[in-house]
Amino acid sequence: MSSVEVNNLPEGWKIEELEKLIDLIQNGISSKQNDEMIGYPVSRIETIQNSIFDKNRIKYVDADNDAFNKYKYDIGDISFSHINSYEKIGKVAIYKGDIDNLLHGVNLLRLKFNNKIYSEFGYYFFKSSLARKEYEPHIKRAINQASINQKNLKSILVPFPPLEDQQRIVAKIDTLFAKIDKAISLTENSLKQSENLLPSILKEVFEKGKADGWEEKKLGEFFKDISSGFACSKRFEKDGGYVHLRTHNISTNGVLNFDKIIEIEESKVNIRSSKIFKGDVIFNNTNSTELVGKTSYVDRDYDYGYSNHLTVIKTSEESEGKYLTYFLNHLQFTGYFMRICKKWIGQSGINTSMLKDLDYSYPPLEQQKKLVSMLDGISNQTIKTQSKLEEQLVYLKQLKSSILSKAFKGEL
Repeated sequence: MSSVEVNNLPEGWKIEELEKLIDLIQNGISSKQNDEMIGYPVSRIETIQNSIFDKNRIKYVDADNDAFNKYKYDIGDISFSHINSYEKIGKVAIYKGDIDNLLHGVNLLRLKFNNKIYSEFGYYFFKSSLARKEYEPHIKRAINQASINQKNLKSILVPFPPLEDQQRIVAKIDTLFAKIDKAISLTENSLKQSENLLPSILKEVFEKGKADGWEEKKLGEFFKDISSGFACSKRFEKDGGYVHLRTHNISTNGVLNFDKIIEIEESKVNIRSSKIFKGDVIFNNTNSTELVGKTSYVDRDYDYGYSNHLTVIKTSEESEGKYLTYFLNHLQFTGYFMRICKKWIGQSGINTSMLKDLDYSYPPLEQQKKLVSMLDGISNQTIKTQSKLEEQLVYLKQLKSSILSKAFKGEL
């Protein structure tokens, strides 16, 4: 059953199958692609992932005149991702001539609307939730990817008004989207500033402390109990077992995140020998290079274990543990761990010996307490600010979807 509500459309609107509204639907050129700029630029799935033709994500193909004429994009052509992950099926972009002599590549369909449909109107239709509801039942799932074939895509129903109204609707969408994009950009800039606030303050605090001559020791001399967790195979996972914390449970704000916990069978590992308690500091010792060194403070006792990609440092009291957390996150923010970590294919790491050999600078305990109190206040406020800004971004992006929904119900 179609998602298009025929009886609810305004007077003058029509509904037809996509097949009757296009002059062309075509698979892309299958010639071998290269990065050496040999031949003509060619589009790929990655080229349109942000709904534009991204110049930085093209490759090149060698093509003769016949292939060039067959696959060359014309202004107004729509590129539709028909082989992709399930969620990304239907990604679209409209060609506006930004990349000269661009050829249409594999895993994308090229559509050319006929004189019944204004190209930009068709582009916005494909970006609407209505279009998704129309073609989603036809998407076929497979291992690691999904697809929709031309026959099924051509069968979907498209609502449209006369061309004059199409142009008016597109102009209104363009205007509204421009305002929303500006608001999104301002919100993203505010979010970035908020995210940078704590790192900049930590940099100032620890640079001043070093200049003031804070005491310094090797981390392993100051904290005697530093150890990594247990190695646990995926086959040991079991619903209802013990929670097994891993690298994704370490948040950038220094707080543990339990959105994606893994449970394991207790009998398979010595989980009791590696558990976390209040006052522990958890250090991310293995991850992608930019994430090595993320650190969280444990604010209460948990009946949880932790993986060998995490290192736990036992501290004697809350202020000491929180101070250490800020100290280690400061080094992570500044890129220190990125520079010294050991690198191998796909990830990097800081082993326990390297962590113990780290230079640790600190003021007297009473000063640590004052610093922690100040930094906690800043951290809590930035978390609240970031949460509000992230909610604002979600709202603005949903607003675009709402506008498109109204447009194709004839309400715009």
